[in-house]
Amino acid sequence: MRRPGRRGTAMNIAVRLDRVETGQGDWKATFDTGFAQGSLNVIIGPSGAGKSTLLNLIAGFLPVRRGRVLVDGADITAAPPGERPIAMLFQENNLFAHLTAARNVGLGIHARLRHTPEETARIGEALGAVGLEGLGARKPGELSGGQRQRVALARALISQRPILLLDEPFAALGPAQRLTMVALVDRLRRRRGLTVLMVSHQVDDVRGLDGRALFVDEGAIKADTTIQVMLEEPPEAARAYLKPA
Repeated sequence: MRRPGRRGTAMNIAVRLDRVETGQGDWKATFDTGFAQGSLNVIIGPSGAGKSTLLNLIAGFLPVRRGRVLVDGADITAAPPGERPIAMLFQENNLFAHLTAARNVGLGIHARLRHTPEETARIGEALGAVGLEGLGARKPGELSGGQRQRVALARALISQRPILLLDEPFAALGPAQRLTMVALVDRLRRRRGLTVLMVSHQVDDVRGLDGRALFVDEGAIKADTTIQVMLEEPPEAARAYLKPA
Protein backbone atom coordinates (compact mmCIF):
# COMPACT_ATOMS: atom_id res chain seq x y z
CA MET A 1 0.00 0.00 0.00
CA ARG A 2 1.33 3.44 -0.90
CA ARG A 3 2.16 5.50 2.16
CA PRO A 4 1.10 9.16 1.68
CA GLY A 5 3.74 11.80 2.26
CA ARG A 6 6.79 9.52 2.15
CA ARG A 7 10.06 10.42 0.49
CA GLY A 8 10.15 9.96 -3.26
CA THR A 9 6.53 10.93 -3.97
CA ALA A 10 5.70 13.63 -6.49
CA MET A 11 3.46 15.44 -4.02
CA ASN A 12 4.00 19.03 -2.98
CA ILE A 13 5.02 18.42 0.63
CA ALA A 14 3.98 21.27 2.92
CA VAL A 15 5.39 19.84 6.16
CA ARG A 16 8.22 17.37 6.54
CA LEU A 17 9.47 15.68 9.70
CA ASP A 18 12.91 14.44 8.69
CA ARG A 19 13.88 11.74 11.20
CA VAL A 20 12.78 13.99 14.04
CA GLU A 21 13.33 12.75 17.57
CA THR A 22 12.30 14.20 20.91
CA GLY A 23 11.84 12.79 24.35
CA GLN A 24 12.08 13.13 28.08
CA GLY A 25 13.62 10.62 30.44
CA ASP A 26 13.06 7.11 29.14
CA TRP A 27 10.28 8.15 26.77
CA LYS A 28 11.19 8.88 23.16
CA ALA A 29 9.19 9.84 20.07
CA THR A 30 10.51 9.56 16.52
CA PHE A 31 8.72 10.72 13.37
CA ASP A 32 9.83 10.53 9.75
CA THR A 33 7.01 11.55 7.43
CA GLY A 34 5.56 14.35 5.32
CA PHE A 35 2.19 16.01 4.80
CA ALA A 36 1.02 17.13 1.37
CA GLN A 37 -0.06 20.70 0.72
CA GLY A 38 -3.83 21.11 1.10
CA SER A 39 -4.32 17.68 2.66
CA LEU A 40 -6.45 16.51 5.59
CA ASN A 41 -4.53 14.33 8.05
CA VAL A 42 -6.22 12.72 11.05
CA ILE A 43 -3.99 11.44 13.85
CA ILE A 44 -5.41 8.80 16.15
CA GLY A 45 -4.09 6.59 18.92
CA PRO A 46 -4.31 5.89 22.65
CA SER A 47 -3.68 8.51 25.33
CA GLY A 48 0.00 9.24 25.85
CA ALA A 49 0.95 7.70 22.50
CA GLY A 50 2.59 10.83 21.06
CA LYS A 51 -0.19 12.40 18.99
CA SER A 52 0.08 15.85 20.57
CA THR A 53 3.86 15.47 20.56
CA LEU A 54 3.80 15.26 16.77
CA LEU A 55 1.78 18.49 16.52
CA ASN A 56 3.93 20.28 19.10
CA LEU A 57 7.10 19.41 17.22
CA ILE A 58 5.68 21.00 14.08
CA ALA A 59 4.42 24.04 16.00
CA GLY A 60 7.73 24.54 17.80
CA PHE A 61 6.49 23.92 21.34
CA LEU A 62 8.84 20.97 21.90
CA PRO A 63 12.60 20.80 21.36
CA VAL A 64 13.95 18.62 18.57
CA ARG A 65 16.70 16.34 19.82
CA ARG A 66 17.62 15.05 16.36
CA GLY A 67 16.40 15.62 12.82
CA ARG A 68 14.73 18.54 11.06
CA VAL A 69 11.31 20.12 10.69
CA LEU A 70 10.75 21.58 7.22
CA VAL A 71 7.93 23.66 5.75
CA ASP A 72 7.90 24.00 1.96
CA GLY A 73 11.46 22.73 2.01
CA ALA A 74 12.73 25.40 4.42
CA ASP A 75 14.30 24.24 7.69
CA ILE A 76 12.31 25.75 10.58
CA THR A 77 13.68 23.48 13.30
CA ALA A 78 15.13 26.41 15.27
CA ALA A 79 12.34 28.92 14.51
CA PRO A 80 10.20 30.04 17.47
CA PRO A 81 6.47 29.19 17.30
CA GLY A 82 5.38 32.73 16.44
CA GLU A 83 7.60 32.81 13.35
CA ARG A 84 6.27 29.57 11.86
CA PRO A 85 3.55 29.61 9.15
CA ILE A 86 1.37 27.55 11.47
CA ALA A 87 -1.87 28.16 13.39
CA MET A 88 -2.97 25.84 16.18
CA LEU A 89 -6.21 25.14 18.03
CA PHE A 90 -6.14 23.46 21.42
CA GLN A 91 -8.73 21.71 23.59
CA GLU A 92 -9.16 25.01 25.44
CA ASN A 93 -10.25 27.83 23.15
CA ASN A 94 -7.97 30.33 24.98
CA LEU A 95 -10.34 33.24 24.41
CA PHE A 96 -10.08 36.37 26.55
CA ALA A 97 -13.30 36.58 28.56
CA HIS A 98 -13.25 40.39 28.75
CA LEU A 99 -12.95 40.85 24.98
CA THR A 100 -15.69 40.55 22.38
CA ALA A 101 -15.63 37.78 19.82
CA ALA A 102 -14.47 40.28 17.19
CA ARG A 103 -11.58 41.49 19.32
CA ASN A 104 -10.57 37.94 20.15
CA VAL A 105 -10.47 37.18 16.43
CA GLY A 106 -8.50 40.37 15.82
CA LEU A 107 -5.69 39.06 17.99
CA GLY A 108 -4.90 36.76 15.09
CA ILE A 109 -3.79 39.87 13.18
CA HIS A 110 -1.89 41.62 15.98
CA ALA A 111 -2.08 42.21 19.72
CA ARG A 112 -3.37 45.78 19.43
CA LEU A 113 -7.08 46.22 20.10
CA ARG A 114 -7.50 49.00 17.54
CA HIS A 115 -7.97 47.89 13.95
CA THR A 116 -8.02 49.70 10.65
CA PRO A 117 -11.22 49.59 8.56
CA GLU A 118 -9.56 46.99 6.35
CA GLU A 119 -8.67 44.84 9.37
CA THR A 120 -12.19 45.22 10.76
CA ALA A 121 -13.56 43.98 7.44
CA ARG A 122 -11.21 40.98 7.62
CA ILE A 123 -12.47 40.20 11.13
CA GLY A 124 -16.05 40.29 9.91
CA GLU A 125 -15.18 37.99 7.00
CA ALA A 126 -13.47 35.52 9.35
CA LEU A 127 -16.48 35.44 11.65
CA GLY A 128 -18.74 34.96 8.66
CA ALA A 129 -16.60 32.09 7.38
CA VAL A 130 -17.27 30.15 10.59
CA GLY A 131 -20.97 30.98 10.73
CA LEU A 132 -20.88 33.74 13.36
CA GLU A 133 -22.25 36.66 11.36
CA GLY A 134 -23.67 39.33 13.66
CA LEU A 135 -22.15 37.88 16.84
CA GLY A 136 -18.90 39.83 16.89
CA ALA A 137 -20.02 42.10 19.75
CA ARG A 138 -20.70 39.20 22.12
CA LYS A 139 -18.22 38.14 24.77
CA PRO A 140 -17.24 34.47 25.22
CA GLY A 141 -19.56 34.08 28.22
CA GLU A 142 -22.50 34.96 25.99
CA LEU A 143 -21.65 32.23 23.46
CA SER A 144 -22.18 28.49 23.46
CA GLY A 145 -19.26 26.07 23.61
CA GLY A 146 -19.48 25.44 19.90
CA GLN A 147 -19.61 29.15 19.13
CA ARG A 148 -16.54 29.78 21.28
CA GLN A 149 -14.60 27.19 19.33
CA ARG A 150 -15.76 28.86 16.11
CA VAL A 151 -14.30 32.13 17.40
CA ALA A 152 -11.01 30.36 18.10
CA LEU A 153 -11.11 28.87 14.59
CA ALA A 154 -11.79 32.29 13.07
CA ARG A 155 -8.78 33.70 14.98
CA ALA A 156 -6.62 30.94 13.50
CA LEU A 157 -7.94 31.55 9.99
CA ILE A 158 -7.40 35.30 10.07
CA SER A 159 -3.68 34.78 10.69
CA GLN A 160 -3.58 33.52 7.08
CA ARG A 161 -1.12 30.78 7.95
CA PRO A 162 -1.32 27.85 5.53
CA ILE A 163 -0.90 25.03 8.07
CA LEU A 164 -3.60 24.37 10.66
CA LEU A 165 -2.99 22.06 13.62
CA LEU A 166 -5.93 20.92 15.76
CA ASP A 167 -5.26 19.19 19.07
CA GLU A 168 -8.74 17.86 19.91
CA PRO A 169 -10.34 21.33 20.02
CA PHE A 170 -13.85 19.86 19.74
CA ALA A 171 -13.49 17.10 22.34
CA ALA A 172 -15.75 18.86 24.88
CA LEU A 173 -18.60 19.32 22.39
CA GLY A 174 -21.53 16.98 21.88
CA PRO A 175 -21.51 14.49 18.98
CA ALA A 176 -23.62 16.63 16.65
CA GLN A 177 -21.53 19.76 17.32
CA ARG A 178 -18.29 17.84 16.77
CA LEU A 179 -19.49 16.57 13.40
CA THR A 180 -20.52 20.09 12.41
CA MET A 181 -17.15 21.56 13.39
CA VAL A 182 -15.13 18.84 11.67
CA ALA A 183 -17.18 19.34 8.49
CA LEU A 184 -16.63 23.11 8.75
CA VAL A 185 -12.86 22.66 9.07
CA ASP A 186 -12.83 20.38 6.04
CA ARG A 187 -14.83 22.86 3.94
CA LEU A 188 -12.46 25.67 4.90
CA ARG A 189 -9.48 23.46 4.13
CA ARG A 190 -10.70 22.78 0.61
CA ARG A 191 -11.75 26.38 0.02
CA ARG A 192 -8.48 27.90 1.28
CA GLY A 193 -5.99 25.17 0.41
CA LEU A 194 -5.03 24.63 4.05
CA THR A 195 -2.89 21.73 5.20
CA VAL A 196 -4.72 20.31 8.23
CA LEU A 197 -3.41 17.94 10.91
CA MET A 198 -6.09 16.96 13.42
CA VAL A 199 -5.69 14.84 16.53
CA SER A 200 -8.90 13.03 17.39
CA HIS A 201 -10.09 10.39 19.85
CA GLN A 202 -13.53 10.36 18.19
CA VAL A 203 -12.57 8.64 14.96
CA ASP A 204 -16.16 8.35 13.72
CA ASP A 205 -16.24 12.15 13.48
CA VAL A 206 -14.11 11.96 10.32
CA ARG A 207 -15.92 9.03 8.69
CA GLY A 208 -16.72 9.86 5.08
CA LEU A 209 -14.05 12.54 4.73
CA ASP A 210 -11.40 12.28 2.03
CA GLY A 211 -8.06 12.27 3.79
CA ARG A 212 -5.23 10.43 5.42
CA ALA A 213 -5.22 8.66 8.79
CA LEU A 214 -2.17 7.96 10.92
CA PHE A 215 -2.17 5.68 13.95
CA VAL A 216 0.40 6.76 16.53
CA ASP A 217 1.49 4.58 19.41
CA GLU A 218 4.58 4.44 21.61
CA GLY A 219 5.94 7.65 20.09
CA ALA A 220 5.88 6.49 16.47
CA ILE A 221 3.58 6.19 13.46
CA LYS A 222 2.53 2.54 13.42
CA ALA A 223 -0.02 2.70 10.58
CA ASP A 224 -0.50 5.17 7.73
CA THR A 225 -3.38 4.88 5.25
CA THR A 226 -6.60 6.59 4.16
CA ILE A 227 -9.38 7.49 6.57
CA GLN A 228 -11.71 5.02 4.86
CA VAL A 229 -9.29 2.11 5.12
CA MET A 230 -8.34 2.96 8.71
CA LEU A 231 -11.97 2.85 9.82
CA GLU A 232 -13.27 -0.01 7.68
CA GLU A 233 -10.25 -2.29 7.32
CA PRO A 234 -7.77 -1.08 9.94
CA PRO A 235 -4.15 -2.18 9.59
CA GLU A 236 -3.01 -4.76 12.10
CA ALA A 237 -1.18 -2.20 14.26
CA ALA A 238 -4.40 -0.20 14.78
CA ARG A 239 -6.90 -3.05 14.88
CA ALA A 240 -7.01 -3.57 18.64
CA TYR A 241 -7.44 0.17 19.21
CA LEU A 242 -10.22 0.65 16.66
CA LYS A 243 -12.00 -2.69 16.90
CA PRO A 244 -11.37 -4.22 20.31
CA ALA A 245 -12.55 -7.78 20.80
